[in-house]
Amino acid sequence: MLMLQIWLVQALLYLTTESIGDLLEPCGVIHPESPLIESGSNFTALCVLKEKCIDYFNANASYIIWKTNHLPVPKEQYTIINRTTSSVTFTNVGLLNVLLTCNILTFGQIEQNVYGVLVRSGLPPEKPKNLDCMVKEGMNMMCHWDPGRETYLETNFTVKSEWATEEFADCRAKPDTNSCTVDYYPVYFVNIEIWVEALNALGKVASDHINFDPIDKVKPNPPSNLSVINSEELSSILKLTWINPNIKSVMELKYDIRYRTKDASTWSQIPPEDTTSTRSSFTVQDLNPFTEYVFKIRCMKDDGKGFWSEWSEDASGITYEAKPSKAPSFWYKISPSHTHGYRSVQLIWKTLPPFEANGKILDYEVTLRWKSHLRNYTVNDTKLTVNLTNDPYIATLTARNRVGKSDASVLTIPTYDFKGKLEESKCYLITVTPVYANGPGSPESVKAYLKQAPPSKGPTVRTKKVGKNEAVLEWDQLPVDVQNGFIRNYTIFYRTIIGNETAVNVDSSHTEYTLSSLTSDTLYMVRMTAYTDEGGKDGPEFTFTTPKFAQGEIEAIVVPVCLAFLLTTLLGVLFCFNKRDLIKKHIWPNVPDPSKSHIAQWSPHTPPRHNFDSKDQMYSDGNFTDVSVVEIEANDKKPFPEDLKSLDLFKKEKISTEGHSSGIGGSSCMSSSRPSISSSDENESAQNTSSTVQYSTVVHSGYRHQVPSVQVFSRSESTQPLLDSEERPEDLQLVENVDSNDGVLPRQQYFKQNCSQPETSTDISHFERSNHVSSGNEEDFVKQQQISDHISQAYGFEQMKMFQEVTTADGFGPETEGQVERFKPGGMEAAIDEGMPKSYLPQTVRQGGYMPQ
Repeated sequence: MLMLQIWLVQALLYLTTESIGDLLEPCGVIHPESPLIESGSNFTALCVLKEKCIDYFNANASYIIWKTNHLPVPKEQYTIINRTTSSVTFTNVGLLNVLLTCNILTFGQIEQNVYGVLVRSGLPPEKPKNLDCMVKEGMNMMCHWDPGRETYLETNFTVKSEWATEEFADCRAKPDTNSCTVDYYPVYFVNIEIWVEALNALGKVASDHINFDPIDKVKPNPPSNLSVINSEELSSILKLTWINPNIKSVMELKYDIRYRTKDASTWSQIPPEDTTSTRSSFTVQDLNPFTEYVFKIRCMKDDGKGFWSEWSEDASGITYEAKPSKAPSFWYKISPSHTHGYRSVQLIWKTLPPFEANGKILDYEVTLRWKSHLRNYTVNDTKLTVNLTNDPYIATLTARNRVGKSDASVLTIPTYDFKGKLEESKCYLITVTPVYANGPGSPESVKAYLKQAPPSKGPTVRTKKVGKNEAVLEWDQLPVDVQNGFIRNYTIFYRTIIGNETAVNVDSSHTEYTLSSLTSDTLYMVRMTAYTDEGGKDGPEFTFTTPKFAQGEIEAIVVPVCLAFLLTTLLGVLFCFNKRDLIKKHIWPNVPDPSKSHIAQWSPHTPPRHNFDSKDQMYSDGNFTDVSVVEIEANDKKPFPEDLKSLDLFKKEKISTEGHSSGIGGSSCMSSSRPSISSSDENESAQNTSSTVQYSTVVHSGYRHQVPSVQVFSRSESTQPLLDSEERPEDLQLVENVDSNDGVLPRQQYFKQNCSQPETSTDISHFERSNHVSSGNEEDFVKQQQISDHISQAYGFEQMKMFQEVTTADGFGPETEGQVERFKPGGMEAAIDEGMPKSYLPQTVRQGGYMPQ
């Protein structure tokens, strides 16, 4: 024992000496020396002993003991790394702030502290949220935010701000505060970017950046000098006036106005839409007369951006007076009088409450009427005592303030010896008014009957609305004088003509009832009975008929049918449109249009004599003139000069009608159809024929004095009805008559082409133009002379001259340079020019007919 004590003393002396001699060299050390760990993580500490301590104390790492706040740590958390080092591990460290010490058992007996550290734990900062800034009028901008969870560590918040081209000084928040006021004055109408950074020993994080114009973050000063003014013209309004804050010069304002009566605790608000523009006054309406109101006001930017100012100081005002809105409650009290024939009557009334008085009541006016007498009293109190005779009186009472009088209360004072006789079946209103020491109380009234009876008259029912299976009935309440009692209920009876009657009970408070489950298109008879406690009385019977169809039911049937009909019609129209060609073929067959005939496209330019393969090549220009037909028939019965007159008349007619479309080809170059000139009495129209024209002769004059090279015969494409001459080929005897030298020409046609040539040229003798025929065409000219000789023998010289004038006009064209005119009389070339190929060509027509065109 003594030796143990000696060792302990030596150990203590050593440690003390060691400590005093060299404070910087402890016996051991803990790593890490200042641990800061995140809550919820694992932590390991190492204790390293020095060799001299191990040798002196005869100890190693297995002798180390770990403690937290002087409490031993379980040895399961220890780990011996080597003879000098021991570790301790803490898992899922919670929130703590403890002293961790490393201790050693010296000489295996005494526990001695080697080293100690303070272990702290916490959390990294969260991302700041809800960052916002506010610019108080006349002050710098202040920003505030939500810091998030508690970190249990010292955390610093810094507000950073910048323009697009410039950074501002940082604003560091004070500890334990979540706001910071920047050192610079904000610039309005220039956007600024703001964000907050949070920093502690475990991490750093920044908030979202916000970008705004400082004018949208203004909190203006409240309006000042609020005052309230009433109006003598209107007792229900008060006008507020105030002075706006200085910020009004840079932005528009809107306002929030609240008010209440002086004794009320809740505030009323002016509708916000009424105060959305900058102003310095506002009139509050719909207030009670002669009532004191308290007001306050605040303002903000008119578009709702920014913050409301603080409330202004309260201001109060009283509305102007109005005449009393109600007559005072009025009653009387009768007492015996010492004067015979008189009685003492005390009239009593209640003071009007302020919301009915609408001002200060100055006095009351009482008027008494009896027989033909009238007496007025002006009273400043709420009662009046007068001596009245035993006659009945009528008393009226009005209250008066500065504006006017109230309505009058009327009170009837009966005669002194009145003995009321109550009638049965009559309703009486009994009113009881309590009278207290300080005045009367609230009256209570009740209706009563001395004795009830059935109603004198039943209710009259009528229909309000009638449907297919229901009907709404309505009626009026019975007048009081015919009720004869309290109506307890109504009973409705309804039936059909052949059905049973049905009864329905209805409460007396109702004036309407709906009958359901009715049959459509049925006559119903309805009556109603009103019941009192003593019985009922039927009203008149009423009839109505339910409709066959409900409302909208007919529309529900008609509309689909109409839609189906419309759809069918549309489909039919579409079908007819798609099949229009087939329908037209069966109903409206095509009628040929002469204007679309190929003759309208014939050209004066002709191909070689025997080349008839292509009509398009033959008449490429499509220019063709109309063909005029002149028919002269020899008649022994009439003198020949009249025929010449007819021919001359025909020329005049042609000149007068020049320029009209002929209708044959639709060309503007063709004239209208003209009748044939004939001395015959028969006038048959070629339009009565039923055949079609198969061939036609194209006879044309030259264009601009050019001579046509050949006379063209072409098959016509027209479906025009045949002329009589085509249906009677036996009449085609022109050539035979000429060859046989009979001397008589039954019919002669003259063709005149008049397009592109002046009409005045028709009077020039074409026979004279024949004198210019060149020697190369003398053979043709001899043939023409032979024909002329035949004609001269039958008609004489004058007729022959006319014949030559007309035929040569068609046979000759103007001579052009390098060309020779050829004389080709129309209608006889087949007989004269034997060198030309023969072709079937009808050349004659019956009397009154037209030449085929």
